[in-house]
Amino acid sequence: MNAFSRRGACPALSAPMQTGDGLLVRLNPVAGGLSPKLLIGLAESALRHGNGIMEVTARGSLQIRGLTAERTALLAAEVDALGIAVRIGVPVETGPLAGIDPQEIADPWPLAERIRVAIEEAGLTTRLGPKVSVIVDGGGQLTMDAVTADIRLKAMRADAGVLWTVSVAVDGQRAKRLATVEDDAARDITVAALRMVAEKGRDAHGRDLSERQLASLAGWLLTGLREAPPSVLPDISPTRGEIGLSSPASPITNVAEGAPAPKLPISPPVGEMSGRTEGGAVERSRPPIGLFDLNTGHALGIGLPFGSMPAQNLIDLASQASELGTSEIRLAPGRALLFLGQPSAANHPLQTTAATLGFVTSPTDPRTRIAACPGTPACASGHIATRDIAETIAAENADILDFTLHISGCAKGCAHPGPAALTIVGGENGAGLVVNATAKALPAGYRPGYDAARGVSRVAAVIRSARYQGETAAHCLTRLGPAAIAEAYRQAQTEKRK
Repeated sequence: MNAFSRRGACPALSAPMQTGDGLLVRLNPVAGGLSPKLLIGLAESALRHGNGIMEVTARGSLQIRGLTAERTALLAAEVDALGIAVRIGVPVETGPLAGIDPQEIADPWPLAERIRVAIEEAGLTTRLGPKVSVIVDGGGQLTMDAVTADIRLKAMRADAGVLWTVSVAVDGQRAKRLATVEDDAARDITVAALRMVAEKGRDAHGRDLSERQLASLAGWLLTGLREAPPSVLPDISPTRGEIGLSSPASPITNVAEGAPAPKLPISPPVGEMSGRTEGGAVERSRPPIGLFDLNTGHALGIGLPFGSMPAQNLIDLASQASELGTSEIRLAPGRALLFLGQPSAANHPLQTTAATLGFVTSPTDPRTRIAACPGTPACASGHIATRDIAETIAAENADILDFTLHISGCAKGCAHPGPAALTIVGGENGAGLVVNATAKALPAGYRPGYDAARGVSRVAAVIRSARYQGETAAHCLTRLGPAAIAEAYRQAQTEKRK
C-alpha cells in the first residue's frame, strides 16, 4: 500500500473518522483528477464497503461514508490496486483548472509543488495541525478566493512578469498581505510563516500570528532573506524588554523537529463528526457549474446537491461520461465535478443525464445557495434531518434564495463555519433560527425540527411582501432585522396551533 501520513483530525485512509453512519475517509488524488474508469472503481468500492454515499467537499475532496475498520482496510487496498495516489502531508492546494485555464495569470502547479517539497524538508508535516493549509491561486475562471487557508499566494501581473502576493489567514477577502514577491521568495516566506505557526503548537493557525510577528516576517523580506527568519517565540519579556530572536539558519532547512502527534487508529472527532467540509467556504464569485473554456477544449461543471450523492448515481454519470468521450474528471471546490475531454456535442446529453440523476447542472440552482451538513441520521451529533429540510426549502422558496442559508445539525456548524444570513441549527430545543451569525450563536427563535422548513417558508413570505422593487432578499433581511425575522419564523408554529 501507499505510505499514508496520519495528521490528527483529518479522515484520510490511514485515519478514518467516526460519524453517525460509521467511519468516513477523505481522498485527495495527487493527480488532481481521475479518469471515468477510476471514479467508477472508487464508487464501486464505496458500494461494497461503505453505505453507498459519496461526497465532494467545499474544498474539493472526495469522501466515502459508512465504513467499518475492517472495510476501511479493504477500501484502502482497492484504492491502491486502482493505482490512485492519494496526497498526504500539509495541503498545498491549487484551483481545479490550474494549468489549463486560458484566463489564469500563471500556472500555480510548479510553485505549489516546490512549497510541498520545502514543507517536507523543513520537517513541518508532523508539527503543524491537521487543518493547516496553503493555497496557491493562479487566478482565472475559478479562483480559490472562497476557500479558507492559513497561507495564501495569489498571482498578479507585473512589468517583469508574474509576482505572487503572499497573505496570511482566512479567505481571499480577509487575508492579511505580507508581501508581493517572486517565486523563490514566495516559497521561502510561506515556509517561514508555517514554521512560526508550528512553534505555537499543533492547535495553531495562521490567524494566531500577532501583528508584531507578521511585521517581523515582512521586515525579514526587506533584508533580501539573507538573515535568519524570525521566530514565533515570545518577543516581549515579563519586564517589557526585548528578547533576542532565535531561529535556524534557513526557513527551509535545519528546522528543529517537534514530537510527532500520537498515531490513532481512528481520527478524533474534532469538529468533524459529520465529515465536515474542512473549514467550509465563503461566497464564490462563480460556482464551478456550467461550461468553462480551456486552453484546448472545455470543462463541464456538475455539482452534487449539498455535496452528497449515492455512489450508484456517480457510477451512472461517470459511465455516461466515458461513453461520450470524457477523459478526466476533476474534483472542484464548491462540491462539484469538472468533466474534461469530451467533444462539445457531448455536453448537453451529459447535463441531461446528470439532471435526471439529481445532480446540480445550473449555477442558478437554489441548492447552491444552501449549505447543509449530513445531519440525522448520518451524524451522531445531528439533531435535525438537514438534507430533507434543505430539499424542501429549495423546492418551495427558490425565488428568494439570493443569500446563503445554512442548515446545521448541531452548533458546530460544519458545513458553513462562517456567518450566514440565516442559519437553522438543531439543538435540544428543536430547530433554532440564527440571523446573520454562525451556528454557534444563540438562536432568536425555535420550532420543532420536523417543521423547520415551514418556518423558513413563513420568513420567505414576509420577504416577498416587504421587499421593495429591485431589492434583494438579502438586503430585505437586513432591513427587517433579527427580531422581525425570528417572529415570522415562530409565527408559523403559532398559526398551526390555532
